[in-house]
Amino acid sequence: MAGDDARGGSLRLNLRSRKVCVIGAGMAALAAARELRCEGHAVTVMEQRGDVGGQWLYDPRTDAGDRLGAAPPPVKVHSSMYASVRLISPRELMGFSDFQFLPTRHGGGDPRRFPVHGEVYRYLKDFCDTFGLMDFVKLNTRVVRVAMAPPRPPDEEKEGGDELRWVVRSVKIRESEDGITDDKVIAEEEEEVFDAVVVANGHYSQPRLPSINGMEQWKRRQLHSHSYRVPDPFRGEVVVLVGCGDSGLDIALDLCGVAREVHLTSNSSMASATSTTPAMAKMLANHAGHLHLHPRIDRLCHDGHVAFTNGSIVVADTVIYCTGYDYSFPFLDTGGLLTVDDNRVGPLFEHVFPPAMAPSLSFVGVPKKVIVPWFFQAQARVEEMVRAVEEYHHGRENAGVHKKYSHDIGGVDPSEAYEFVAKYTDLPAMDDWKRELISSVLRNINEDREAFLDRDDDSENVRQGVERWLAMSAAEEEDAAANATSAGVDDSTSCLNSAL
Repeated sequence: MAGDDARGGSLRLNLRSRKVCVIGAGMAALAAARELRCEGHAVTVMEQRGDVGGQWLYDPRTDAGDRLGAAPPPVKVHSSMYASVRLISPRELMGFSDFQFLPTRHGGGDPRRFPVHGEVYRYLKDFCDTFGLMDFVKLNTRVVRVAMAPPRPPDEEKEGGDELRWVVRSVKIRESEDGITDDKVIAEEEEEVFDAVVVANGHYSQPRLPSINGMEQWKRRQLHSHSYRVPDPFRGEVVVLVGCGDSGLDIALDLCGVAREVHLTSNSSMASATSTTPAMAKMLANHAGHLHLHPRIDRLCHDGHVAFTNGSIVVADTVIYCTGYDYSFPFLDTGGLLTVDDNRVGPLFEHVFPPAMAPSLSFVGVPKKVIVPWFFQAQARVEEMVRAVEEYHHGRENAGVHKKYSHDIGGVDPSEAYEFVAKYTDLPAMDDWKRELISSVLRNINEDREAFLDRDDDSENVRQGVERWLAMSAAEEEDAAANATSAGVDDSTSCLNSAL
């Protein structure tokens, strides 16, 4: 959000301490909360679930009463994590600048480069404990409304002048056990005024559904991947997956061991669907007879038939929509100054600040396909708005980027994320071996989706870089912990190696 004078900037939030509400307690929210605390602001984190971690806090429940997620937001179960999820970004790139995601952090944990989701959750818990963030987190607290506060009376003493403030209403809840009933409100609604609000509630909760002829008439099971957890309920079935993105491919592989047939559909023409990548070709060959690829669905029939645009037909038991998620802020009332249009949140400068309400309202964690939490840490330090939001989007559209992909930063050009971090923060540039590792992972994904997580084909440059990273990270944390102990530093406000 803001920095000290060495970082410069015109917003100058460092002039006095602000009272800031951070909505959510996932990776982006924790990055924002830590940076704000480092700058001396009074931070309150509001999280509707019973622990921190956001999507990385696995929840076996599903929205059993609304498996499609077609009801108005918010969804009843926030998490969309399925049990088999492993990272697809290497752990060497998944750490905060001064709190690396080391494989030795947990005895009995998952030391692999691409660990299971629970390892990320434990890492975020360690991050909270190390920097004393739990002291400022209000768990089981659902934000129900955020709106601009009325102007102060003319005769009121006001240190902040005419700066915008925000009224935040929240309720204490107890999570439902079945995912069907609503979470029980266990206390009266509370209202509090904040100088600033950081929205960091994530973007992998509200299902984005396609429009397919016959969806309303389909009598058999259909659900969004938001409500998928484990493969066993689909044993012996014929399952059609709509979408070939990360979740679609993951779930397809998950189901291949139990389902009778798995049919993947591509959101493209027949020619594009059959001109597969090397990774798709290997998947189809490895699971010949069980895994099939089709072009778009033409229609769903009430008797269970699924008709594709090339004329082929499959009789299916279940349709799973792996079609992504919508940005959703049902609690936020800006009087129309900020909207979500075809999944573009805007106007947002650099995906962070709505110009009309900056800097008192900001968003951290909106971009997709970026290196996290490194990028989120950078977003939490942004200070200057130096070009118009309209100009940015106009340039993206001229480059052929559809509006709904406005926040897919790394998916268009990974260098955009590097430039953002360099432009707005004093975080160190990414080492060349890490950039090489990113390129290697992307290449391996394209070549062998099923096996890339366990490949061991690092170049000598990457191997040496990993060795240095392990040794240096461990030594720095030991030194920082020793210095904090000897100096009697209060963890709640310390920022270990913040210059990094």
